[in-house]
Amino acid sequence: MRKDIQKILDSTHDAMIVVDLKGIITIFNKSAEKLTGINRENAIGHQVETVVENTRLPIVLKTGIAELNQKQPLNRTTIITSRMPVFDDDGKIMGALAVFRDISEIIELAERITDLNQIRETLEATFNATQDAISVVDASGKGLLINPAYTRMTGYTEADIIGKDCTYDLAEGESVHMEVLKTGLPIKGKKLKVGFNRKEVIAEAAPIYDKGILKGSVAIIHDLTEINEIYKQLDQAKQIIRNLEAKYTFDDIIGKSEILNNAIEKAKIAAETPATVIIRGESGTGKELFAHAIHNASSRKFAQFVRVNCAAINENLLESELFGYEEGAFTGASKGGKVGLFEKANGGTIFLDEIGELSLNTQAKLLRVLQEKEILRVGGNKPVSIDVRIISATNVNLESAIEQKRFRQDLYYRLNVVPINIPALREHKTDIPDLVKHLIVKYNQEYGRSVSKISQNALETVMAYDWPGNVRELENFVGRAMINIRMNEEIVETHHLPNILSLNAEKNQSVSDVQPMATNMELADALNLFERKHILKVLELSNGNREIAARKLDISLRALYYKLKKLDINS
Repeated sequence: MRKDIQKILDSTHDAMIVVDLKGIITIFNKSAEKLTGINRENAIGHQVETVVENTRLPIVLKTGIAELNQKQPLNRTTIITSRMPVFDDDGKIMGALAVFRDISEIIELAERITDLNQIRETLEATFNATQDAISVVDASGKGLLINPAYTRMTGYTEADIIGKDCTYDLAEGESVHMEVLKTGLPIKGKKLKVGFNRKEVIAEAAPIYDKGILKGSVAIIHDLTEINEIYKQLDQAKQIIRNLEAKYTFDDIIGKSEILNNAIEKAKIAAETPATVIIRGESGTGKELFAHAIHNASSRKFAQFVRVNCAAINENLLESELFGYEEGAFTGASKGGKVGLFEKANGGTIFLDEIGELSLNTQAKLLRVLQEKEILRVGGNKPVSIDVRIISATNVNLESAIEQKRFRQDLYYRLNVVPINIPALREHKTDIPDLVKHLIVKYNQEYGRSVSKISQNALETVMAYDWPGNVRELENFVGRAMINIRMNEEIVETHHLPNILSLNAEKNQSVSDVQPMATNMELADALNLFERKHILKVLELSNGNREIAARKLDISLRALYYKLKKLDINS
């Protein structure tokens, strides 16, 4: 048994010396031989003081107090030693033990650790400082690492990516990580769209090998967009009428509340039929989002989606824009005539926003389209057959408009085949946390932030407000809050939020606060100046939302657009 113990002690790297109560060495292992330069035969059975110079084991025997991690010279080196008393079952000292090691080994190990730490810190700083987005995945394609540039580019944070499948951030294209993991070869010059805003990028990736085994993949993403998109001021019709492919689906509608899900389920059922749909709800609730989603879930999803804001186009132009015109139909008509929006949407969907603002004359022509499935160009006499699904939307009470003779009852019945009511945000506040999280991801990418969440106090402040401008107002609000956040901040706090209460107070500001005009100004000019200042103020309080501003001014949206043009307001 003693031989077995000796073998175990000899296999340890630390030197060990054991003495009995009289200070006689009873154990002296090979590491002790090496450090002291003394053979075991010349040590065991001898007084420890005569074998090891400067030993303090006799002192430990006398005091019974351990001395741990002590620095001590030994021959031509320095050791770190721990000396401890050994007690018997009755608690009496029966000997002492010294365990020691050459300090140069510890110093070497510490230096190696320091060098490794410095290398790690340098690599980490380089990884975080690079302006190109970098992501690393493991051999199964799960996210391991991303850098801040990746968050700025895609809008996704570590919480969104780490541990998730590497296709999570893709909006369009094939994952370069997956291709590398399948082939074991590097990939270069792959065009993709990534992130919430489908940002166009060039990606390259390379395999990570460890001793010949594929351990993962690292990808670098280069942003093709050097500057943010510059929004140009177009004329009124080009601002409002847009021919586009529907870009939203039902997956883009954020919220889990029962009232919102009821609207979504009804819209999904409507999408499966060719029926005419009317979407009703307050301004900013997402009526256009629903129209896009219905189109994309329908059999017409590969055809054209055309949006028309009926309130924003001059009444004289609206008919020719909707139905087109023949050459020479009126002064200034283009040579060869013009195809109208209904013809452009043939085979697809036309979305008529603010349908309640149509004039009675245009309503009659729209009724013909619904009944006869054909249009008549301005100045023409030959009907053109069309196959168009009509989705309309309004925040106007059409029933009241019918009573006031401002809306045709027969058109109402044609449009109101599948009515979908979009709830106001105040009716489904439980969806606000998800909406805020969604908007944070969006603005991380747009504004180059790395925000991960909103604090509980800030969220409670947002939840306490009724949001008369609905989701559009919330989107504007979160965007302004994100602008207030510094580049190194990761949480939206209360002090970042625009002052909601002050907005409520400003809405009740009296027009008497407006400064008097110059006394030498003609009345017409003074009225125009006053009107311009008041409209600008209301637009500011409405966060630039013209529909909300028109309601506050108690005028139609069409009238507001007319005044904006007349008073040269580009808000």
